[in-house]
Amino acid sequence: MRGPAGVPVVDARGTRCPVPVIRLARAVRGLPPGATVVLLADDVAAWSDVPAWARMKGHAVSLHEEDEGWTVYEVVLGARGPAPQDARST
Repeated sequence: MRGPAGVPVVDARGTRCPVPVIRLARAVRGLPPGATVVLLADDVAAWSDVPAWARMKGHAVSLHEEDEGWTVYEVVLGARGPAPQDARST
């Protein structure tokens, strides 16, 4: 699905963890840094899962809650740089 200006939209409403993040990760494959992807999700776990995934991958994410009980996550790829690796986790 594509939104305005051809932005990819991933509709994960009605699915539960970890499906929204898995669908988002699949949708961003091959997209260049600076590209935007929109995720629609109603799973409360996505509130923490999507931003955590974005930080880990170096993406920026903004959340916009909708009245219907679902959230729009706007993800900008590569906008933050990758998260630093913990030297203890080798």
